[in-house]
Amino acid sequence: MSTVPGKGLLLKADPIAATFKDEVEKTLANCSHVPKLVGILSTSSLPSRTYAEFTRKQCENFGFQFVLKETGAALPDEGLGEGEGVEEAIMEANEDDSVDGVMVYFPIFGPQQDHYLQQLVSPYKDVEGLHVKFHYNLYHNIRFISPSSLSAPTSSAAGLTGDEAEKDIPPPGMVKSILPCTPLAIVKCLEYAGVYNKILPYGDRAYGKTVVVVNRSEVVGRPLAALLSNDGARVFSVDIDSIQEYTKRPSDPDSSRKYHPRHIVRPPPEAYNTLEACLAVADVVVSAVPNGTYKIPTAWLKDGCVCVNVAAEKNFEKDVRDKASLYIPAVGKVTILMLLRNLLRLQQYKTASLPSTTELPAQ
Repeated sequence: MSTVPGKGLLLKADPIAATFKDEVEKTLANCSHVPKLVGILSTSSLPSRTYAEFTRKQCENFGFQFVLKETGAALPDEGLGEGEGVEEAIMEANEDDSVDGVMVYFPIFGPQQDHYLQQLVSPYKDVEGLHVKFHYNLYHNIRFISPSSLSAPTSSAAGLTGDEAEKDIPPPGMVKSILPCTPLAIVKCLEYAGVYNKILPYGDRAYGKTVVVVNRSEVVGRPLAALLSNDGARVFSVDIDSIQEYTKRPSDPDSSRKYHPRHIVRPPPEAYNTLEACLAVADVVVSAVPNGTYKIPTAWLKDGCVCVNVAAEKNFEKDVRDKASLYIPAVGKVTILMLLRNLLRLQQYKTASLPSTTELPAQ
């Protein structure tokens, strides 16, 4: 953590990731066999290859098995096109009993076809939490599930919501549903920074916080807005052409209901129909815009806010700490720990009953 007089704190991801290192190592040591992760790289994208090599390095450092399956344009000497062979590689990994987790390095073809490929990955091997079953659970605030429910049709009765659960501990016979790695990593960063109030009930610990999430992608922005609002926050989701408000709180102040069982999405009040207006009241600002020229003006930030940069490019101006009380410039090292925790959980999903000798990581 870096401090400069008159400026907010600079908090790098390393100490946050370190809080999960022992947990992952302990859980791995109790596994019946070393989990195996298969990464599928099918494009010539340099960022995707860099991430693949970063995944390999982290897996090897912790003692996980990692196999990089290259196909398509990732094999330049084979004369194959972008994404060629990726579907076959996914199916092969799904059918291989020695494989515990599968991750595909996106983007490949574009949002629609990539979404199709995400659904091809077996939910029992989806370390990234991108399968529709996990997204359904996330958006419906279903936190605890039975592993066998992943083989059944999606149902609102598939598990317990955060409001039904009294503690952050799955009931007997249930486990935590897989969450997308990057949104979960951001939540863990905010917990570390003290944004979440641990005194409040589980499932409502972000109550009282206003959060702005810039970029409503299906991989990061939208699921993050849902996670935060399901935890009690008021979230303004800002995209290139619209602003949406995510909240569990009823719009009617006279309602007898304290909050909805899961978040609802609605247009923001007229006073908050611009990014500048939203930022003026935001306790937390998270930006994930994949554009090197995009910058959030420091002058628009609320004094004392917490800022989190998720994109590979820096979305905040250099003087962001003149207004922010705390700035987290990257979350990648926390994201990889969330991926490994998901891999450990998926290994347990293979059986309906969980071995008592192996302790699942908490979410």
